[in-house]
Amino acid sequence: MERVISGIRPTGNLHLGNYFGAVKSFIEMQHQYECMFFIADWHSLTTHPTPENIRQSVKTILAEYLACGIDPEVAPIYIQSDVKDVLELYLYLNMNAYLGELERVTSFKEKARKQPDNVNAGLLTYPTLMAADILMHKADKVPVGKDQEQNMEMARLFARRFNRIYNVEYFKEPESFHFNKTAVKVPGLNGTGKMGKSEGNAIYLCDDEATIRKKVMRAVTDAGPTMLNQEKPEPIANLFSLLELVSTKETYDYFNDQYNNMSIRYGDLKKQLAEDINAFCAPIRERILQFSADDDYLRRVATDGAEKAHARAEKTIKEVRQIIGFK
Repeated sequence: MERVISGIRPTGNLHLGNYFGAVKSFIEMQHQYECMFFIADWHSLTTHPTPENIRQSVKTILAEYLACGIDPEVAPIYIQSDVKDVLELYLYLNMNAYLGELERVTSFKEKARKQPDNVNAGLLTYPTLMAADILMHKADKVPVGKDQEQNMEMARLFARRFNRIYNVEYFKEPESFHFNKTAVKVPGLNGTGKMGKSEGNAIYLCDDEATIRKKVMRAVTDAGPTMLNQEKPEPIANLFSLLELVSTKETYDYFNDQYNNMSIRYGDLKKQLAEDINAFCAPIRERILQFSADDDYLRRVATDGAEKAHARAEKTIKEVRQIIGFK
């Protein structure tokens, strides 16, 4: 069975866009591949979070991924900083990574432009830490968005370079698994673009019923169709896209017919959409609350995952040391 490794940035609560864009794919993949997931808390240090933010973000993301359906017995989840072996491989890869190629990475240049007062070495060597996370487990596939493809190319470059320098065929070149083959783009509620935290247009899986209802009822609409069977403009198409994700086909068809014959009432559509989003989120929200309240269980999940990850990593580091020439 092919091996898959994927890192999860601890960036706060999951929303519907995260669920249909990546998490749903993870849930399906865990039964098709030998999967392992990790919470990339070291990667988050490039933005200098507080200790309290790190701890809370890790706990939040762990509880929410478990609530969505990741089974730690099938696909172990570990916290990156619990597996220290990756830092040693990170060091070895950095010794064979060159300043010019790291500075040309698009994501580095973009982040350096956005945070000119915090262009730290960790930001520059992000690709080598990502490569260490992947190569440590000799992963066959890595689920990534298109914005991470250049970092994946760097990981393959570092694997080839290590093999060439030491005249071995040790590291395999991991393939990118793009979410756009299986994931769904979830629109936001502000009429344009996709759902996202920074855009302020997201419905979070942990939102309560009143919050979801309030957000949906404020969604952008227009004055209504002016022709039979006219094409839906983006704000309205977005609402129908959400309806298609969380409602029954009969519900979708009912409002679609109303739109096409110009009799639609957006208030009724929004009320139904809010009700259906609440029905979709309710069981996940309940499990989030249960997992978040059970610190002992979360600790066991993270500990068990770290032990399994360390077993792989320790073997890799031992072999890498021998290849390089260390006892």
